[in-house]
Amino acid sequence: KKGVDKMMEVEVEATNGSSYPHGLLESADVETIVAQYTGHALLQRLVFVAKKAAEKKDETLELEALKVACDESKKGEHTSLHKEVTELMRGRCGPEYDCDAAWVDQVDRRTAQKQDKLESELNGYKANLIKESIRMGHTFLGEFFYEKGDLNAALKCYIRTRDYCTTSKHVVTMCLNVIKVSLELENYLHVLNYVQKGEQNPGVQQDAKTMDKLKCAAGLANLANGKYKIAARNFLEVSAELDNNYSDVIAPQDVATYGAFCALASFDRSELKQKLIDSVSFRNLLELVPEVREVVYDFYASRYASCLKMLTGLKKYLEYDIYLHKHIEELGNQIREKAIVQYTIPFTSVVLQNMATAFNVDVDSLEKEIADLIANGQIHAKVDSHNKILYSRGTDQRDTTFERVKKTGSDYQRDSEHVLLRARLLEYQLVQTSGSSKAAAAMSPELDEK
Repeated sequence: KKGVDKMMEVEVEATNGSSYPHGLLESADVETIVAQYTGHALLQRLVFVAKKAAEKKDETLELEALKVACDESKKGEHTSLHKEVTELMRGRCGPEYDCDAAWVDQVDRRTAQKQDKLESELNGYKANLIKESIRMGHTFLGEFFYEKGDLNAALKCYIRTRDYCTTSKHVVTMCLNVIKVSLELENYLHVLNYVQKGEQNPGVQQDAKTMDKLKCAAGLANLANGKYKIAARNFLEVSAELDNNYSDVIAPQDVATYGAFCALASFDRSELKQKLIDSVSFRNLLELVPEVREVVYDFYASRYASCLKMLTGLKKYLEYDIYLHKHIEELGNQIREKAIVQYTIPFTSVVLQNMATAFNVDVDSLEKEIADLIANGQIHAKVDSHNKILYSRGTDQRDTTFERVKKTGSDYQRDSEHVLLRARLLEYQLVQTSGSSKAAAAMSPELDEK
């Protein structure tokens, strides 16, 4: 542990004196998105970045994302997405990026013929009553609807395969398909249900890749539901071997970022060290996002000014993240509050000027933050506003000891009474045994007198 702490201190010290040591981006990078994601995840994120850039009046980024999204959309059969992307462009990228009506008609005709063929084959399988063929038929039809962008129809097809699964591998495949579609539909209750089904399947615990996918899905669902501590535990259990195996949903860089921020916001110091700092596998994931790694190490090393400065810079970039954008402000506030609380714990009194210097803020704004934390019960202290000093409210050990002794005595008395009552009931055979379906006889007069 000492070696890890020393290594961490060296890495943190190397970053001092520079705002963003690794050239931190303040907006989304389209090339990075294309390199990290595939399939629906790529198109979803490109469209999201374009819409977010439009909100921020960044037309260059918006059009760059839309151009790539338009090109990618024509590689598949998602014609409705192609129409949406070209509508968002509004003719600003020239005629070559207008809606390709001929391509849309051609794909629609081809997909209609393919759908008829798949449905006809499925009906034939049902007539022959071959379970494996019926399962495959529903799976192929689900994949067809998924590629076409009809997520609700795809979900129905994938769920129907459940009744025709004959092996544990079939069940896991069904769960992963349902989870993938449910994440896009933002049906997170469905995601958690099928993650649980997948994890309960025999043999899945030995399949590291499948477990990584299930943990990622559970983490995304819990993140969306605002359960940051559970989400952090899910992401921290993902191994560094995830690589690009789940690139149609999430990238390893996302796992590191989501897990780190959720952990910083929700873990106490000991849990943070045990499950994040000392975790070899998650440390390997953190190496993929050096800026996030520096935030984690600065926070743990109590270098709060550097940590919060980098966190503020990262917020601008993470506002373009499709899953984290709704939560980054709340997570940032929780991390800042936790940093302030941790700073005050070791001291009986703190000069606010020194604390303000450590957090790189002015004294008045820091005093207001501390007052709010005191009102919320997160800091047990009082503020001398005249001298700008924070005094800790030490607990009275005498009163605490008396309260603990009193509670122990009450618990002992209650348990003793329960034991005596049980013994008396047994004595007069008033206890219903497992072999009897009737209650014992009525109380005797002697018991009533007692």
